[in-house]
Amino acid sequence: MKINSLLKYLIRFTFLQILITAVTIWYFDNFLLFSNADKFQLYLSLVDDRNRFLTFIPLNLITVDAVLALITFLFLILLYSTNFYNYVNELDYSFEKKYLDEYLNIYLLWTSFLFSSFLIFRFSGLSRGYLILFTFLVPLILLLFRNSELISGLLGRAIINENFVTFNLEDDSIFRNLRIMSFRNNLGSFKFDKRSPSKIIEIIDGLNKTINVNLVVINLDKSKSIPFKLEKYLVNINKKVLIITKEEFLFNNTFIYREEILDQHRLIYFNNDIQYGAKYVLKRLIDLILGTLALVIFTPFMLLISIFIFFKDGGPVIIKQNRVGLHGQIFKMYKFRTMYQHSHALREDLQELNTKSGPLFKIDNDPRLIPGAVFLRKYSLDELPQIINVLLGRMSLVGPRPLFDSDTKFFDSNYMRRLNVMPGMTGLLQINDRNANDFETWFKYDVEYIENWSLYLDIKIILKTIPSLFIRNIQGK
Repeated sequence: MKINSLLKYLIRFTFLQILITAVTIWYFDNFLLFSNADKFQLYLSLVDDRNRFLTFIPLNLITVDAVLALITFLFLILLYSTNFYNYVNELDYSFEKKYLDEYLNIYLLWTSFLFSSFLIFRFSGLSRGYLILFTFLVPLILLLFRNSELISGLLGRAIINENFVTFNLEDDSIFRNLRIMSFRNNLGSFKFDKRSPSKIIEIIDGLNKTINVNLVVINLDKSKSIPFKLEKYLVNINKKVLIITKEEFLFNNTFIYREEILDQHRLIYFNNDIQYGAKYVLKRLIDLILGTLALVIFTPFMLLISIFIFFKDGGPVIIKQNRVGLHGQIFKMYKFRTMYQHSHALREDLQELNTKSGPLFKIDNDPRLIPGAVFLRKYSLDELPQIINVLLGRMSLVGPRPLFDSDTKFFDSNYMRRLNVMPGMTGLLQINDRNANDFETWFKYDVEYIENWSLYLDIKIILKTIPSLFIRNIQGK
C-alpha cells in the first residue's frame, strides 16, 4: 500500500514538474521578456555567477530555461513538504469547502518563492504587469491538479452530482461529516440485518435502476465480518464502499483497501469504481480529443444522412431516447431516425417476431424501417449523432452499449455491473460478435471489458471498430 501511494506521488510530482516547467518557460519567453536580447542578458548574468561561484557545473548546462526548471523543481519539493498540499483524504471530517483558503496558501508560498528566486538569480528587466498575472496562474494549476475532483467536475463528473446510500448509520452520526459523504447527495438511510445480505443487495440494485448510486456506506458497529455473499457483491459492484466498525475486520476475499482509525472506529474504504479520478480524467480527455476530431470528419456525412431521412419520411431526422448511463444515470441518447415515426411504441405488438433475448430487440426485415435505412444501420451510420453524447460526457467512445431505461427490469445483480462503467459507442461486442442474438453474449463482453479495462484497451477497440463494420453485418439496438 505504501509503495503504491509513493508511486502515485512520484507520478503526480513528475507530471506537475513537466507541466509547470513548460508553462513557465512559455510564459517567460512570450510575456515576461521584451525581446530575445533581454533573455541573452539574463544568460550572461547566469554565466557570470557560474564562473564566480559554481565552476564545477558544466557551462553547457547553464541556460535560462534550465534555471526556470530548477526553480519549479525546488518549489515543488517545498510544496510537497507542507501539510496543506497533499492528496485529499476523503476519510477526514469536512464541514466546509475551503478551495479559496487552499488557493491563497499556495499563492503566498509560490509568490514569495518566485520573487526570492528571481532575486537570487538576478532576473531583472521583466514585465511587472505580466509577472503579477503569472503569480496567479501557477497556483491555479496546482489547485486543479491537487486531486482529481476539480478536473473531473470540469470534464463532466462533479462530486456534488454523485450520490450515496447508508445502512445502519444514524442520522446524527458524526461520520456523516466525513468528506466522502458531505460533498455527495444522500439517497436514503436504511436498516438491515447482516444475517440477511439479500436485503442490502436488493436496495442498492433497486435504487441503481432509477438513479445513480456512487457510494455505499455500511455501519457494522461491532461486527468483525460480513456474509460472503454480501462481501463478494460489494467487491464486484465497481462502486466506492465505506465500512464503519469498532472491531478489527476480516475479509474472505483478498483485495486492496484502505483502513484508518477515527474516533475509535475503523474506517475501511475501497474504491472499485474503475472510471474515477485520474482514470476518468484521462479517458474523458481521449473522448474529447477523438470525439471532436470525429465530429469534424463525419459532419458532412451527417448532413447527407439528415437530408436523406428528411426526404424519405420528414422530420425529425434525429431522435432522443432515454438510455441508462454510468451508475444508472438516465440520459437522452441521440440517433438518426431509421424507422417510421412512433415505431418504438410498436415493440410490444411485434415481440413475437423478436429474434433476440432478454432486453434486446431485433426483427429480421423489420417493417418499421424507412426504405433505404438498412444501409445506415448496417454500417452503424445511424449512431453518428452519439458523438454529441460523448462530447457532453453522457457516453464514451468505448464502453457497453446503453440500453433503454425500461430494460433494467431484466437486470439482476450480475447484470447491474454493466452500469458501473460509462456506456460507449463501440466496445468488445462490436469488434467480436456484432450479430449476437442473446443478452448473455452482450453481458459476457461487458464483464470482460469491466474486468480488463485500461486506456490501452479503449484505443485498441477504437482502432478495430471501423474495420469490423466491413467484416460483419450489423444487428443490435
